[in-house]
Amino acid sequence: MAPVICYPTDSLPPAPLELYARARKGAQKTGEWVAQPRDAAAFRVPAGSFFRITCVEGPQVGDLNLWSADMSERFYSGKTRALHGTHLGVGNRMWSSFPSLRPMATMVADTLAWYGADEFGGRVHDVIGTRCDPHTHHLLSGGQYHHCCHSNLTRAVVAETGLPVDQAATLVHDVLNVFMCTGFTRDTGQYFMKASPVRPGDYVEFFAEIDLVGALSACPGGDCGSEHSSDTAPCHPLLIERFTPDAAALSGWSSPARNGYDGTHGL
Repeated sequence: MAPVICYPTDSLPPAPLELYARARKGAQKTGEWVAQPRDAAAFRVPAGSFFRITCVEGPQVGDLNLWSADMSERFYSGKTRALHGTHLGVGNRMWSSFPSLRPMATMVADTLAWYGADEFGGRVHDVIGTRCDPHTHHLLSGGQYHHCCHSNLTRAVVAETGLPVDQAATLVHDVLNVFMCTGFTRDTGQYFMKASPVRPGDYVEFFAEIDLVGALSACPGGDCGSEHSSDTAPCHPLLIERFTPDAAALSGWSSPARNGYDGTHGL
């Protein structure tokens, strides 16, 4: 029997990519941040602006978290995966957590779109992996390692918000693995990673659908071709840039409303 798509998206309005492209042409650079190797940077992007993540020195993957400006919504990787698939491409949205469930950002450009799927089923920009973290590292090795992406993102949230580390750590969530090449093995169904095809000058760009706080970790795995959560892989910085168009260029666009479910849950 043929499979059935769990969440058909035909009823969702398509991303207005032509409108975004016109707005992007006149956009001015209004911000820049660098996620240093084995570290992370937090950044803010107002609704209606663009942000670009660029590989600048050598092959490097990044773990991206997004929140609403007040931190009440966060990127929901599982629902994004259910709606768009295991890996994101141009026109796909990054959706927020319940109860809001609305687009947070839309991918508008990707210089790695040519990669497609390789012979192993590997693709780039996944919403499968959870982020490397010190808890799993300790579970598997017994070690204490503080430069996993979870810890990197936690430090970035602390720096941005001033929250205590224990509170900041609970805000860090599953990521979009930018530039990472991943898939599932055919025999065991296990999550795998391969060396990323990203090279200096490659980038992925997003349109901010709502006011955003972001954090990007330059993963300690470097290109993730061998391992992560260690200091042995060559690592490189990632550049984050913000571009803001003239408001008139977005005529007809409005930030998406929160999800319209009434929240009563049958009570």
